[in-house]
Parts: sequence; structure tokens; C-alpha cells
Amino acid sequence: MIYDAYQGIADVHDRVRKTAENAQAILNQWSANPFAPPWRRMAAYYELVALAGFTHARPDYGIDSVERKGEQIPVEERGVLWTPFCQLLRFRRQGGEDDPKVLLVAPMSGHFATLLRGTIRTLLRDHQVFITDWINPRNIKLELGGFSLEDYTQHLIDFIGFIGEDCHVVAVCQPTVSALAATAVLAQDGAAIQPASLTLIAGPIDARIAPTKVNELAQEKPIEWFRSNMIGIVPNKFEGAGRRVYPGFLQLCAFMSMNAERHTKSFVDLFNHRVEGDIEKADAIHEFYKEYFAIMDMSADFYLETVEQVFQRYLLPIGRMTHKGRKIEPRAIKRTFLLTVEGEKDDICAVGQTLAAQDLCSGLRPYMKTHHLQAGAGHYGVFNGKRWETQVYPVLRNHIQSSR
Repeated sequence: MIYDAYQGIADVHDRVRKTAENAQAILNQWSANPFAPPWRRMAAYYELVALAGFTHARPDYGIDSVERKGEQIPVEERGVLWTPFCQLLRFRRQGGEDDPKVLLVAPMSGHFATLLRGTIRTLLRDHQVFITDWINPRNIKLELGGFSLEDYTQHLIDFIGFIGEDCHVVAVCQPTVSALAATAVLAQDGAAIQPASLTLIAGPIDARIAPTKVNELAQEKPIEWFRSNMIGIVPNKFEGAGRRVYPGFLQLCAFMSMNAERHTKSFVDLFNHRVEGDIEKADAIHEFYKEYFAIMDMSADFYLETVEQVFQRYLLPIGRMTHKGRKIEPRAIKRTFLLTVEGEKDDICAVGQTLAAQDLCSGLRPYMKTHHLQAGAGHYGVFNGKRWETQVYPVLRNHIQSSR
């Protein structure tokens, strides 16, 4: 019922937004005349109406080239491996065929992998980048089966094997748990191909440490409550009709409610910048929310297992998480260099939660383990923006180079 109700409202709202978008386009043309300020104000208002709504289709990555040493180098984007729930995309700049191979593991947390567009651009300066481009479950036929936390981990194991030697795994936020688990399983199996390096960025390896509001929300209710109240059924109009999912609109609304004042201010700033003619600042806010409001659902099994195993029972740090019936043992990792990255001001994944991986990987020699705490950075600042590019990325690049 919850998904049907949302979709009915969204269908109506989409028509309103389309009308506002058309009105904005007309007013933008009129704003060139001597009476521009009134038309500009009206156009800015209609822009807010057109922008204020969710979309459910993955945006384009739009990475056609990357700047390197002052030059714009062409970039090739190509799908190289597919499953019903994910396509493995490869980005490679011209002349970068011999660059180290990075498997960038994107979160499955309500947004598309395109949220890591800036991360990809930076990594492409010195690496080939493979990214887990997760598919919106509402577009996946029910007969193609379910998707669990264990399936997520298995995808990473398979992708590492596909990429082969010189594979460097970089996991951002939520999938740090599966990235560590996949690396441990490969080590336990004595696999010929194991990641040369593993970088875990702002992820809940041990959510018991300095709990944030996100952690506390997961602890407030038993898992049965989440199962009864947070799961919807994909409506019949979509290809994945009948699939049980945690709707992306619920996830994004929860995130936005945590920072409601900041988002409200951003929309006010967007309006004011448009009226004042500060196009660059207005465009930056618009593009951020265009991406931020592009949402995807999560498989119900994956969502519920993540809440229970990662945020309620803490199975990985207490040594009770399993993969295909076998206990996952990070201490078995002996060949993979480890880097953990945290942001000083992260209000989603607190300082210490990712660092916990260092103790779990007790089989690694001290020189194979590095930790970086980024001063002044919040959650997104450790993988996107100026601090990422100028302070975090050099540490990551050196980490990869030293592990080859």
C-alpha cells in the first residue's frame, strides 16, 4: 500500500513539475528583456517546483574526458559484465590501458552509483575504474530471484575474479562491510586472485562505536518493525511488479529529515542566486539536487539483512557474520594492503567505525595497514569535493602504488 500511495501522488506531481519546467523555459526567454528581474523571479520559482521531486531513472555519468596534467584526455565507458542486479562498468582514459585497476564499490542505499561521478573522475587520473552500477530493483522482473546481503558480497567476489590481478578495491560507505567480507572469503579460500589493496571509506564496520543518529534509528525498533513498516511492493505498472523492496523515497526522506534546515537553505539559496543572476552558483545547487533526487529502491532482503546484521547485531566485528554458511574471518587476510579513511565531521558514519577494520585484520603486518582521518570533512567530503581531491586522494593513490 505504501508504494502504491506514493506512486499515485508522484504521478500527479510529475505532471505539475513538467508544467513548471515548461513555464520556466518560457520565462527564461523573456528574462532577456529590460524587465528581466520580475520574469527572472518567476522563472526561479518555477525552477524550484520543477526540481522538487524524485526521479527513478539512473542519470548519465557524463564522463567523456578527464583532465590530466593540464590536458583533456578522452574517456571510454563500457559495460564489461552483467548480472540481473548489476552491470560492471569500466571507465578508462585514452592511454591508460596499463594503469592499476580499481573496483569502486558503490553503495546500495537509495541512490544510483552516479553519485560517485566525482570520485570516478579523480580516480581516472591514474587508474582504470570499474564500478558496480546497481540496477533499480523496481525494473527487475520478479522471476529473476531475490537479492540479499550475501548476494552483494558474492557479486564483489565474482567481480574481483573477473578483473583479475592488480585489482584494488575501493568501497564507499555501506558496502565496506561486504568489501571486507569478500576479501576475507577469498583469503580463507586461498584464492589465486585476491585484491592487491583494499580501501574502506566511511563505512560501518563496527556501528557500536560512537553511534550516530543513523545507528540510533536502526536500534530504536526490532527488525520485525522494519519488516512490517518499511517494505513496499513494486506497483504493477513497473517491470519489477510484485517485488518486495525498501522504497528509495523512504530512504531519501529519512536522510533529508536529518538535515532539513540545510536543504531548506539550499533551495532558498538557489532561488536567490537565480534572481541575482549568479548562474554558476545556482547551477551547482541545481545539479546537486538533480542527482540527489534520483533514487533507486533496495531489495527487501538486502535492506533488512543490512539493518539486522550490520546495525543491530554487529555480526562482522563480533565474528559471527557468515557467507554461504561459513564464518567470515578478516584475520585470514594476509596479502591485501588495507587503508581506512574517515571524516572528522562525519555525522552518518562516526570516527572509529571504519578504523575497526584495522583490528579485525590482525593477520596483516603493521606496514600493510594505514589509516587516514580527514580533518574538517563530513561524510561526503571524504570521497567527493576539494578535500577528497587534494588530501584524501593522494593518500589513496600512494596506498595503491605501494601495494603493487
